[in-house]
Amino acid sequence: MNEQPSSWVRADPGVPTIRNVNWYGLRTLYVKEVRRFFKVQLQTVWAPAITTLLFLVIFTVALGRAGRTVDIGAARIPFADFIAPGLIVMAMLQNAFANASFSLLVGKIQGNIVDYLMPPLSTGELIAALAGAAVTRAVLVGFAVWLAMLLWPGVHVTPRHFGAIAWFGVLGAAMLAFFGLLTSVWAEKFDHAAAVTNFVVAPLSLLSGTFYSIHNLAPAFQAVSQANPFFYVISGFRYGFLGVADSAVGVGAALLLAIDVALGIACYALLKRGWKLKS
Repeated sequence: MNEQPSSWVRADPGVPTIRNVNWYGLRTLYVKEVRRFFKVQLQTVWAPAITTLLFLVIFTVALGRAGRTVDIGAARIPFADFIAPGLIVMAMLQNAFANASFSLLVGKIQGNIVDYLMPPLSTGELIAALAGAAVTRAVLVGFAVWLAMLLWPGVHVTPRHFGAIAWFGVLGAAMLAFFGLLTSVWAEKFDHAAAVTNFVVAPLSLLSGTFYSIHNLAPAFQAVSQANPFFYVISGFRYGFLGVADSAVGVGAALLLAIDVALGIACYALLKRGWKLKS
């Protein structure tokens, strides 16, 4: 029996048309992208987890002894507990960007970008599959880092607010996934993507309050931190574990959603036009 995807109907003999959403094609591309990074999971999932755990070990050994704490409002948090959630979501953000910035770029460089542009997928379906795979990698990396920290002595990463963890973790990863897609559309070689990673993503993630509370900064530097979208992701994600945050969680959640919508629209517009993709 010849099985045909449920979203396909034949209006005329030999002419398939797709109505509504091509769920079959979307799922196929998503699975293909997930399998691509999962085949080398030692490099794409577990290596980032080990690297992030080393950050935790170094900072807790160097700065976390003698009962060092961080004050957030009226709460006094042990230093290791303070930086652990930030390290988890920082690894998620960086890996979401790395995954999303690779697929279209390698297709352009190797000359097989047609494999993404020719299948019967709409622009929205293409974005959903690529961004969804990037978010999936981010979640797997975050879970691996969380599991490693859960087993590390002296660190407490017990979730308190699952809604905040899911919201800021998933939408934060989606923000970097969209930004990675924009980078892959713009970049013409791997050096361009590496430059964005080194000069944009890495500085924004490291200077976002991961290792310190912004309340310890001068007012001018506090204002700079509050202009960094990564700050709201890390602060909100930390709230999910500690119950306290450097920022207003509701404001950060709304701002993150607005940024995701804006980046998603930008991705849609550029891919729809085929900018730097179609000659």
